Amino acid sequence: MRSYSGTDDLLRYAQVLRETIRNAWCATSLYWFNAVDGRGPLSLRESIRDHMALMRWHGEREIPVEGNEPHHWELRDAHDAVACAAAYLYAYVARAMGVHDYIATYMFETPPHLADRMDLAKQLAKADLAESLADKSFRVWRQTRTGLMSYPTQVGAARGHLGASVYLQMAMRPHIVHVVGYCEADHAARPSEVIESCQMARRASEHALRSMPDMAADPAVQQRRSALRQDAMEIVEAIRALGSGARGDPLLDVEVLARAVEVGLLDAPHLRGNPLACGRVRTQAVDGAVVPLDEEGKPISEARRVAVALASA
Repeated sequence: MRSYSGTDDLLRYAQVLRETIRNAWCATSLYWFNAVDGRGPLSLRESIRDHMALMRWHGEREIPVEGNEPHHWELRDAHDAVACAAAYLYAYVARAMGVHDYIATYMFETPPHLADRMDLAKQLAKADLAESLADKSFRVWRQTRTGLMSYPTQVGAARGHLGASVYLQMAMRPHIVHVVGYCEADHAARPSEVIESCQMARRASEHALRSMPDMAADPAVQQRRSALRQDAMEIVEAIRALGSGARGDPLLDVEVLARAVEVGLLDAPHLRGNPLACGRVRTQAVDGAVVPLDEEGKPISEARRVAVALASA
């Protein structure tokens, strides 16, 4: 069994989970479950600080840590490069905090208007970035799941969606599949629906792993995958530049990480009007990929978007 990490008193709750259900692994983020999204009392800086301490606590006890940071940006319509940058940042922080087994979560169909090719390219780019940090003491495990907002409400269509989603996920050769009940768009899954969803996911995964073509080899997937790795590192290096005056590593500095959200290096449309974030970015699906737009509503390069954000810092 495993539980999410809570929204306050994170270390005390971690101890409770260890003593009661022997939590299989900790599931947490850096920027969420706080005052930014209204799900907890912690400020942005307190949340970053406490989540880093939570990673360290689990690392010291050889308990794995799951990072669900990227899809919280994606659920708020962030463009693909921001999600990829978040994947790198979380893995970077987790390794620095002494986590030994890192479970990287890849939520497909998020936002739900992604094309399958572009979705797979984004997930592979995220994996490339996180796994570039792997070494003998920092092992990265892939966990995939179906998008929370992607299910149709019609039951038959939802069942079909679950099977198709898991089949696509198998192109990543995940170590863990987090099954999201097909009925979630209508109601919380009951025991029978959890069992049915798992049976469907098992059948789709077994069939895919036995005979599926290599979807990752698609030239369009590879081109987008490479471009996203580059765009994500544009954001990461901009965060480093933002913290050029920091005493230590800017990517481990709470103030720098918080400023990255406040100036819009990490941003999402759903943060518009949020006093704790920037909320300036506009995004749109173009050819199946989610990209940022300029003030005239036209796609803008990540390098240009980052430059504008840094200029306003």
